[in-house]
Amino acid sequence: MRLLARLHARADAAYDNTYHHKLRGRIWRALQDTEYEQYHDENRPPGFNYSNPFPPGDMQEGDERTLLISAPQEQLLADVAENLTANRELNIGQMPFHIDDLTSLSPDVGEPGSSGTIETGTGLLVRIPPWRCDDYGIENPGEEAVYWQPEHTIEPLREQLEANLDQKHDLFSPEYLPDPSDTEGDLFEGYELLKTFAVPLQVTVDQELTFVLSKWQFNYTVRDDDHRRHLNLALDCGLGERNALGLGFCNLVEKRDPYGEPATEVHG
Repeated sequence: MRLLARLHARADAAYDNTYHHKLRGRIWRALQDTEYEQYHDENRPPGFNYSNPFPPGDMQEGDERTLLISAPQEQLLADVAENLTANRELNIGQMPFHIDDLTSLSPDVGEPGSSGTIETGTGLLVRIPPWRCDDYGIENPGEEAVYWQPEHTIEPLREQLEANLDQKHDLFSPEYLPDPSDTEGDLFEGYELLKTFAVPLQVTVDQELTFVLSKWQFNYTVRDDDHRRHLNLALDCGLGERNALGLGFCNLVEKRDPYGEPATEVHG
């Protein structure tokens, strides 16, 4: 599930690529005095993710932008929508916006037999724990996790994405349903790396870290209802780590029905 916010710039502004911390803060303010406020200081995925204000680029007053906020909990999005409706001034770093419209969306990868492509709209953060480095033949002289990079091959990336989605499944799905790692087959059947890049991000008021990120297109064919749920959970929560910073946000960019025909509607 996700919210689509239509915005317009209230003034001329340069595009602020360091929007992550400010936008996260605005979402948390929207969740004050709700049941979700308790997750603010917990060391766990909070259950929301968001896109960048797109398209990126410097703005003149009145220019339009779009923002997507996703979560597996419908009530969390309802609480955010209520707050944004009541407070339509949205300042994201140095970018001043007004919220013109809010719409709810429910992207779905499709019934078993459907296929398509999921693209990471924002950078994907995958780190390999130091105790797994030897398993992958990755040299790690220290005790810190290693950022995934292309020379590490797909296997550690695939396994870390699945382990991370397991954690989100345990938090946001009924206990009796199987985790992604409990089902046969991979989450995705095709991995196309678009680019890797390093970016400094403010993670707290006093701390800035440089992350090594990557952007991907993932191809899938839905095997069964469990696989469908896992793929839709990735759309709701985001993939990889630091989703509350807007990393790993996913869009459904192509979808075909079980007969190979293009879907009549694809929600990003």
